[in-house]
Amino acid sequence: MNAPTTWRPRLADGTAPVLAVLAVLLVALAFAGPAYSEPTGYLALLKRAAPLVILAIGQYFVIVSGGFDLSVGSLVTAEVVIAARLIDGQESATIWVIPLLLGFGVLVGLVNGLITTKLMVPSFIVTLGMLLVLDGAVFLWTGGAPRGALSPSFRVFGRGGIDLPVLGHLPWSVVILLVVLVAAAYFMRSGTGRTLVAVGDNQDAVRLAGGRVVRLKVLAFVLSGLLAALAAILLGGFAGVSAQVGEGLEFRAITAVVLGGVLLGGGRGSVVAAAAGALTLEALFSLLNLLGVSGALESAVQGVIIIAAVAYASLGANLRLGFRSRTATAESTSSTTSPPHKEIR
Repeated sequence: MNAPTTWRPRLADGTAPVLAVLAVLLVALAFAGPAYSEPTGYLALLKRAAPLVILAIGQYFVIVSGGFDLSVGSLVTAEVVIAARLIDGQESATIWVIPLLLGFGVLVGLVNGLITTKLMVPSFIVTLGMLLVLDGAVFLWTGGAPRGALSPSFRVFGRGGIDLPVLGHLPWSVVILLVVLVAAAYFMRSGTGRTLVAVGDNQDAVRLAGGRVVRLKVLAFVLSGLLAALAAILLGGFAGVSAQVGEGLEFRAITAVVLGGVLLGGGRGSVVAAAAGALTLEALFSLLNLLGVSGALESAVQGVIIIAAVAYASLGANLRLGFRSRTATAESTSSTTSPPHKEIR
């Protein structure tokens, strides 16, 4: 009888390295800017980073299952523009617009997932097409200049907070971020979460074992769309209405995920590491800003991280393929050269 196993927290799948880099950046921020000499400075950093971290968690679900979601940036823009147009400054409209926005995010994710799985179209192409569709629809609806306004009750999620004795003002966005992160970590510890990772590693094996690959992949896209809508609510409250509010966020989210050690192509990675990667990226950009480095360097940094991640994933795949080939060759040689067994009388 096997002894019962107990769960122990592990800093695996790239979590330890990204946490070490994050710790170094947080210490550097304390020396670079006086605002970070108190906890309020780091709470402000979390407040700014909350939409990106939530987007990265949603992107993690798709990447770890073997796909990409390039539509989240344009979805954020569409959500903010739709919210401003429908609310138009009216407090009474907020209570039904927020569920509508979340439902729209789920719908976009569902469409992405179904086209990817049912029509067998690569997720890169599907979500790139969705990005163009949403961008075109937003421009057609607004003419490049969004109309309407967000109500104060809508913006409280991105700007407001509660006062605590020690920490001071705790933003609601940080509270929402913590809830999402805990829920995502708990989900990935469940059987469904572990099977989702297995789909990214070898979906044929999961299918042969009775796993519902199509449903899991669709679920990943749905979660990505839902969290993109939530990030849009926070970002709209924090930054206001703009036709470029979500521009480039899809690449930032992917950069954050791979910075957290999640393998492009799926099959390996931790959701906590992906969230830490997003926070690390935001801390790095804040540090560069304090040091007076040009903001144009941000795109270069993201590009280097993505290229390095792709190269690492390709190198790892080649090494695994070579190892399997050598193992198969050795087994074949051993079976052909071993002497025949003699019969013992």
